[in-house]
Amino acid sequence: MQINKSWVLGLIAALLVVWALVWAFQPRPVEVETGAVTQGVFEQSLDEEGRTRLKQRYTIAAPVNAQLLRIALREGDAVRAGDVVAELQPQMSPLLDARSQQEAAARLQGADAGVSRAQASLSGADAALQKVWLALQRDQQLQAQGFVSPSGLDNSRLAVNAALQAVEVARAERAIAVQERAQASAALTSGSRGGLQRQTLRAPISGLVLRVAQPSATSVLAGAALLDIGDPSDLEVLSEMLTAEAARIPLGSPVRLDNWGGPAVQGRVRRIEPAGFTKVSALGVQEQRVNVLIEVQQPAPEWTRVGDGFRVTVRILLRRVPDAVQLPLGALFAQGSGEAVYVLDQGHVRLQPVDVAARNAATAWLRSGPQPGQQVVLYPPGSLRDGAAVALRQMR
Repeated sequence: MQINKSWVLGLIAALLVVWALVWAFQPRPVEVETGAVTQGVFEQSLDEEGRTRLKQRYTIAAPVNAQLLRIALREGDAVRAGDVVAELQPQMSPLLDARSQQEAAARLQGADAGVSRAQASLSGADAALQKVWLALQRDQQLQAQGFVSPSGLDNSRLAVNAALQAVEVARAERAIAVQERAQASAALTSGSRGGLQRQTLRAPISGLVLRVAQPSATSVLAGAALLDIGDPSDLEVLSEMLTAEAARIPLGSPVRLDNWGGPAVQGRVRRIEPAGFTKVSALGVQEQRVNVLIEVQQPAPEWTRVGDGFRVTVRILLRRVPDAVQLPLGALFAQGSGEAVYVLDQGHVRLQPVDVAARNAATAWLRSGPQPGQQVVLYPPGSLRDGAAVALRQMR
């Protein structure tokens, strides 16, 4: 029987089409990235920015309104406790113009006349007192002889008392006149310092000058800050943390300080301030934050170069598990009311629920789930299903 050649070619073409359709529609392995399940130290921490500051900062201020002399100290200069750091002297009186000087001279002349008048009044009061005093002595003698009645003697005594009061009033008026003359005389004295002495301000502690607020000579008001002094070897770290995070931090928690320009430095949480404050973030969001104070422990020798207000990275350790099974966070995804991962098993994936005990920025600590050494799919696509064939994605 003779085989039709065209029929054979058609059959071959049909078979090729069927094979192409089967190849086109058969499932292909899904390209995925994988990560390893490991066992080791798991640390859960809070990371935040911080800055150094002095535990004790002393601000030297002017105690009174005065003239500040030029301060020779500059930032970074060392001082010892008791060293003179600033000097004050009384302010100069204002200068008088010609008209004001003539008016002051006229007031001084008037004050001199007032003193003369008060002196004359005092002299008249003294003379009147002497007169009534002699009259009283004479009446006392006459009364003893029976020539003056008791009422007449009482009148003499009252006259003496009135004369004494008049003398006291005249003396007070003279004292007032003398003070007014002194004021008028002082008004003519331009540039007087009122008899006050130069006052020196001394360093309360040994340390370095941190800031000189007013290096040049000038007039200052009482309470004006002149310079700041502190001991740079006595530093602490302040970190402004979210209140929700700070509430999780136990006092005494270990801290690691990084990114300050040297090796990591250890510390501990010394205090969490009781009052929070509102701070606007870089994105314009209002946040409630609180100051967390960190005490530096066993600093590296390079730490001596750190000063007040230097930036550091704060990592507060909340939990440390020495032998924890953990996997990358990117492998986790929601599965029902819990979480699960895809475990790599001979070119296929197997869905496995996990129980996460805790997580940090990179890994999750597992109570149950894959075992150390197994590979899990990272960032699994939504189309991936249990039992699907997978292929490792080639890194380009």
